Amino acid sequence: MPYTYAYPRPALTVDCIVFGLENAGDLKVLLIQRKNQPFAGRWALPGGFVDVGEAPEQAARRELEEETGLKNVFLEQLRTFGEPGRDPREHVVSVAHDALVNVADARVRAADDARQAAWFPVGRPPPLAFDHAKILRVAHNRLQERLRRRPVGRELLPRKFTLSQLQHVYEAILGKEIDKRNFRRRVLRTGLLVATDQTQKQVPHRAARLYRFDARTYRRLAQQGFHFEV
Repeated sequence: MPYTYAYPRPALTVDCIVFGLENAGDLKVLLIQRKNQPFAGRWALPGGFVDVGEAPEQAARRELEEETGLKNVFLEQLRTFGEPGRDPREHVVSVAHDALVNVADARVRAADDARQAAWFPVGRPPPLAFDHAKILRVAHNRLQERLRRRPVGRELLPRKFTLSQLQHVYEAILGKEIDKRNFRRRVLRTGLLVATDQTQKQVPHRAARLYRFDARTYRRLAQQGFHFEV
């Protein structure tokens, strides 16, 4: 039953921080160029207002698809941002969600109130609207911490991959190089990986063995967590 409140209250929005990785490139974030005021022409995180009767997670998935074309992306709630001055229109509280995708598999197209949608290096984004630079920084910090507590890589790698490819995922997220021997020893010790009988094809160097994630172990460690020192 509809109800009208006799006092003002904040509006509710969602923002989506979608991190992506492609081959040996930098960690990237998906941004949209705003078509409307405020901050028309500025780059921002995909997002928008939550409709009445809509859960924030539903709104996040809807806005992401409407503005970038991405769908069927696993979004995880990050945190809430609600400083009174973060939006010049009114007091707006945003529930931020983050996700990991493989850039090569992501079909991105701008739509709705987005002029463009494009990938930018996380460490070198353009000037962002609202407090989105802060939200991006918080999301990146949490992703870096997640590497030490939960398995990461299933969303960013092909089904079969080399240890070097997996190491690059960690280096791209952390923004630093990792000792090769220590990384391989520690990751193999977790039980996350299963060695296949296949090697790389058509590479200009010695072909490396391909691995895959053990699905059961990946799910178990994602739920209960673990300590992985990198």
